[in-house]
Amino acid sequence: MLDGTVILITDRPDSSELLRHELSLVADCKVIRFDAAMDLKPVPIGAVSDVTLDRRDAASAMRRAFARLRIADVPVICLLRNMSEIGMRNARNLGATCCLSALTNPAMVARTMMTQVIQDRAERPARSIERGVARATEVLTRLFDGARSNDPVSLTRVDASLEPIIAAVREGGLTRWLDRVWTHDDATYQHCLLVAGVAAKFSLHLGFSADDRHHFVRAALLHDLGKARIPLEILNKPGRLDDAEMAIMRTHPVIGYEKLKDAGCDALTLGAVRHHHEMLDGSGYPDRLSGDSIGDTVRLMTICDIYSALTEKRAYKPAMPNSVAMAILSDMKGRLEDRLVQSFGEAMGNGS
Repeated sequence: MLDGTVILITDRPDSSELLRHELSLVADCKVIRFDAAMDLKPVPIGAVSDVTLDRRDAASAMRRAFARLRIADVPVICLLRNMSEIGMRNARNLGATCCLSALTNPAMVARTMMTQVIQDRAERPARSIERGVARATEVLTRLFDGARSNDPVSLTRVDASLEPIIAAVREGGLTRWLDRVWTHDDATYQHCLLVAGVAAKFSLHLGFSADDRHHFVRAALLHDLGKARIPLEILNKPGRLDDAEMAIMRTHPVIGYEKLKDAGCDALTLGAVRHHHEMLDGSGYPDRLSGDSIGDTVRLMTICDIYSALTEKRAYKPAMPNSVAMAILSDMKGRLEDRLVQSFGEAMGNGS
C-alpha cells in the first residue's frame, strides 16, 4: 500500500462500497460527498471523482474541489457517465488528469490510481523546479522592470513566489534547482535565483520555521534589486571592473534598500538588501559595518551570496566546484563567521 490517503468524491455514496474497497487496497481511502469536497484535509495523494458532471451544482462543486487538488499537484481520475469528446474535454478543463468510463471495473480504477500516484511522485520534483523557477522569474522580471521605470514594488507578488521556491528545493533538491537556473539567459536574474535557492537550502538545513524561511528567501530574492538601476555596460561587463565602474556597482545595495523601504518592506529584508556586502572586519560596503553591528540574517545572506557568485556559470568562466568555493569561504576568516560557514558547508554537502 501507498502512504497517504486517496479520496473518492461521489454523488452516490450508497453505491460506492466496491470502488472504495478496491481503492483501500492501494492506500487509505476516504469517501466524500461531492457537496463536501472542499474539505480536503489532510491533502490526499490522489482523488477519484465519481460524480455526474452534467449537473450544474455538481460541476460547480467539482470545479472548486479540482482547483484545490490542482494547487496541491494531486492526480485526479474522473469517472464519466458520458465518455464523449466534449465530456472528456470538460472534465480535463475542470482539472482531471485521467478520464475513465464510470463502468470501468473498480479494480482497474484502483490500479490506474496507483500508477498515477507513482508517476506523479516520480515527476513531481521536476515539475516543482519548473514552477518555482517560472514563478520567481516572473516576479523578478516585474520587480526589475518596475525599478527601472520607477514603478512601485509589489511585495504581495514576491511573497507568492517564496513557497514555490522553497518547495522546489525541498522536493527536487538544490542541484536540480541550480541546473535549471543556470540555463537562464539573464545573469542578474540567474544570480538572484541562485541565491534564493541556496538560501532555501540553508534555511531548511538550519531548521528555520516557515516564517523565518520565507523572510530569508524573500531577502535572497530581493537582495540585488538595486542592480536594476546599474548601467548594463557595467552590469554585464565580462571582465574585472575598473575603479570608477566598481564605485557605481557598489551603489546597488543602497538603491535596492531605498526602493524597498518606500514599498514598506520589513526591517530584516531591508537590512539584508543594504548590508549583504558588509564584512565582520569592517572591510565591506556601503556602511563599513563590523562585528556585532551585523545581524544574523545579513551574516547568513553574505555567505549565500558569495557562494553563489563563486559557483555560478558565465560565458567567460566555468562554474567553480563546490569544494573550491567552500575552501575560499573558509579562508575568509575574520570577514565571515566561521561557525556559519561550517554549517553552510554541511548544508551544501548534505546531499542534493
